[in-house]
Amino acid sequence: MDNKFSVYIETYGCQMNLSDTEIVSRIIFNAGYEIVDTPKKANVILLNTCSVRENAERKVNERLLHLKKFKELEKPVILGVLGCMAERLRSRILEKNSNVDIVVGPDEYRKIPELIQNAFLGEKGIAVKLSRVETYDDLEPLRKEGISAWISIMRGCDKFCTYCVVPYTRGRERSRRMQSVVDEVKKLCDEGFKEVTLLGQNVNSYKCPETNSDFADLLRECARQVPSMRIRFITSHPQDMSDKLIETIAEWDNICKYIHLPIQSGSDRILQLMNRNYTYEHYLGRINKIRSLIPNCALSTDIIVGFPTETLEDHQATLRALKEIRFDGAYMFRYSPREHTKAFKMVDDVPEKEKIRRLNEVIDLQNKISKEINLGEHNRIHIVLVEGPSKKDKTYWAGRTDTNKVTIFKPGKDTAVGDFVKVKIKNSTSATLFGEIVQ
Repeated sequence: MDNKFSVYIETYGCQMNLSDTEIVSRIIFNAGYEIVDTPKKANVILLNTCSVRENAERKVNERLLHLKKFKELEKPVILGVLGCMAERLRSRILEKNSNVDIVVGPDEYRKIPELIQNAFLGEKGIAVKLSRVETYDDLEPLRKEGISAWISIMRGCDKFCTYCVVPYTRGRERSRRMQSVVDEVKKLCDEGFKEVTLLGQNVNSYKCPETNSDFADLLRECARQVPSMRIRFITSHPQDMSDKLIETIAEWDNICKYIHLPIQSGSDRILQLMNRNYTYEHYLGRINKIRSLIPNCALSTDIIVGFPTETLEDHQATLRALKEIRFDGAYMFRYSPREHTKAFKMVDDVPEKEKIRRLNEVIDLQNKISKEINLGEHNRIHIVLVEGPSKKDKTYWAGRTDTNKVTIFKPGKDTAVGDFVKVKIKNSTSATLFGEIVQ
């Protein structure tokens, strides 16, 4: 078999997976393989998967069934599963899906070219060993041209929230060297990118292995080195949202005034069962600190409803939290048990119908709050980074504010992707702002 492999990668899940796909693309490209944009052109199809929620795994399993038709063609096709689902289910994927040839966890991506070659010789491969040191720090991700880029600054997580598979699928926490991250940000700026998002399961526990610099230090240095570029980050943990970090965000104009800070529940009892290591009072204190130093900061969060033993009283505490804090937006889910987590051993005693009812109640309340907050944006002027034509109507264009709000507007004759334009907000929904360019 010659080395002319054409590889198609399909990505599921979070921004971390999108970033990992860029790392895998670099490894494959460096091995001399071609990267293609459709499975029809490929003789290697890789699914980069997510395992955080049951629905994500269900989608991948359905896709594997759909891709089986490519295995039945005359030309040989290798099918692989990468990422968190590969790490969590390991050999079970090979047993359940006979059409899968290779299974590779998040710390073993360097082995992919070798596994592909072996698979074409008839050898199924699995590489899922977790690492204490792998950060892919020496690899420049292979990115498509654009205006926004992701940079993984660390891998893994040490929090061990009882519902979360991440420590088991991505291993323990380890950070990249600060200088390496700063150099990558500067290179992206030189290449014309206008915005970068620093990624980690818990970015604000970042610690440079060389200098012991913390996340606030990294954020400040990135902002200082590329003053023309927007700097974003996700995701934060309330326990590590320090005064120093909040002060740094407030200090630098090019650090976006948007913080995603998962609360998960408004009930201290449920937070303790989740092993979140903070109380609602502590969380609220962090929110108040953010708002005192960064008055116009937009806030979003994660909510899980129906966690084991969650009572109506616990649920009401979450609703009260939403009313008191008034987030700009939220990612809201019903609890689903994940194997290997501590919560998996708890009795999943909230009926599915009741989970859905509680979730809908949370969604309805949050949508109402988001709509009210966005009404307050009317007649305000925002600097919007132009992303291109709107998906729904190509005569209108879309972009994002510093506060991460999607904004729709009519482009000027000279408006180009990557421009920063002033947009006066005229209308809104719970999720979107609408406005017009002003001078």
